[in-house]
Amino acid sequence: MARRTHILEAAARVIARNGVRGLRVEEVAAEAGVSTSLLYYHFKDRIGLLRATLEFINDRADRYTTTRDADAEPLSPREELAQTLLLELQDTVEVRENSSAWGELRASAVFDEVLREDLARATLVWDQEVAALLGQVEPMASATSLAAAGERLTALLEGLSMRWLSGGLRMTHARALMEGAIDVELARLRRK
Repeated sequence: MARRTHILEAAARVIARNGVRGLRVEEVAAEAGVSTSLLYYHFKDRIGLLRATLEFINDRADRYTTTRDADAEPLSPREELAQTLLLELQDTVEVRENSSAWGELRASAVFDEVLREDLARATLVWDQEVAALLGQVEPMASATSLAAAGERLTALLEGLSMRWLSGGLRMTHARALMEGAIDVELARLRRK
C-alpha cells in the first residue's frame, strides 16, 4: 500500500474517532506510524490533509458501493440504485469509519468555510450520481425532479446513517426506511 494511502486511512480513523476540530497533524502521523515531516511533504498543511481525507473517504465509499463481482448477475436499474444506497448501511469497519468521518467533516464545515465548499462539491457529486441512477429507473422523469429526488435520498441516508451509528436505530430498520424512501421517490417520479 502506498504511504499516502496509509496516511489517509489513518486520518479517516482519527477523524472518525476524535472529530475534526481538535485534529492535530501529529496525531495523524502517530496513527499512521510516520513522521510529521512526511505528512507535511504529502499534504502541505492541515487543510490539505483534510481535503485529501475527504476525497479519500468519497473514493472509498464509491468503491464499496459500486464494485460488483464480475461473475455476478447484472442488477436491474432499481436493484443497482437500492444496492448503492443500502451499502452505506452495512456493519463493516470501513463503512462505520467512513460514515463517522463524513459526519465529523460535515459538522466541522459549519465553522470552516474552506471545508464547507469542499463538502458542498462532494455532496453535489453524490446527489448527481444518485439522480443518474434514479434516471436509469425512470428515464422519462425530468432532470429537475431527478435532482430533487437524489438530494432527498442522500440527505435521508446521511441522517439514517448517523442515527444508526449513534445507536438511535437498528441497521435493519434504517435499511427498511431507506428502501421505503426509494419506493416513495420512484412513485413520485412516475407521477410527474
